[in-house]
Amino acid sequence: MKKTVLATAIAGAVLFAGSATAQQTLQLTHNAAEGNPKWEASELFAELVEEKTAGELRVDVGGNAQYGDDMEALTLMRMGTLAFSTNSQGATSSVVPQFSVLGLPFLFDSLPAAWEVMDGEVGEELKRLAEEQNLVLLGLWDNGIRHVSNNVRPIETPADLQGLKIRTPPDEMTVDIFEALGANPTPMNFSELYIALEQGVVDGQENPLMNTYSSRLHEVQDYISLTGHKYESTPLLMSKMMWDMLSAEQQQAVQEAANEAGEFNRQASLEADERLRGLIEDAGVSINEVDKAPFVEATSSVYDLWREEYPELVDMVVNAAQNGQQ
Repeated sequence: MKKTVLATAIAGAVLFAGSATAQQTLQLTHNAAEGNPKWEASELFAELVEEKTAGELRVDVGGNAQYGDDMEALTLMRMGTLAFSTNSQGATSSVVPQFSVLGLPFLFDSLPAAWEVMDGEVGEELKRLAEEQNLVLLGLWDNGIRHVSNNVRPIETPADLQGLKIRTPPDEMTVDIFEALGANPTPMNFSELYIALEQGVVDGQENPLMNTYSSRLHEVQDYISLTGHKYESTPLLMSKMMWDMLSAEQQQAVQEAANEAGEFNRQASLEADERLRGLIEDAGVSINEVDKAPFVEATSSVYDLWREEYPELVDMVVNAAQNGQQ
């Protein structure tokens, strides 16, 4: 872990703990680039927290992993030396593996369908599990439905993925999906991805269009195939230790700010998916639709694999998704 990140976080925690009346500054870290809905919603969250607490709390937002990447942030929050992280589903699942279940292949056919499931009993269960790991789940924001890009060929059937090195998040679910499709999944931190694509360390990657565009990944990719193979949330997490140091009124204000910023994030994500295809194509990237049926069939074994590990939660998520999409 970077010493400078840890030292900065500890200094912030000491200031927070030692100041009962002065304005308290809390740090939030995330890995998104400017213009990404995660970036914009994190900035809005900070504004709302300060507004709703009448200046008692101030949130200092560090985008582009300024105060630690997703994995570092999870460690720092559990230690009580970082307040917030607009994290990723993949990294969060390293601490609470059940978060991965939201990414079962082809589970959701639209973003609103995913939100309906996350806002019900599934979200409550994930909140309970997060708290067991000293994390407060303030909201499940949106990180889109994911598609495959690469520099070798358009992906039209699962056979087109055979042997390709595809960067994935450090997330077992995504690895399982791409192994089932015959690719060579290569887990890697998002911050390393652009250079890895540019230098040919990996052939491709998978992300929603908004992440691909805002981080300029389309500049180093020739093809994007609209596989829609999985959904990912953006968990907004807070250190349980720091949450417990807030007054009841401050906790309510932080939760309200998370809810309002989350609504903004989801709508921004939805609008981004609708407008970015043309911009990416204008930049010279070839985008193709796919027949999802053979991909769905090829990844059916992933459900069996995860049902063995978390049978009740998998059934809960699948039933909720099916009921919502009927």
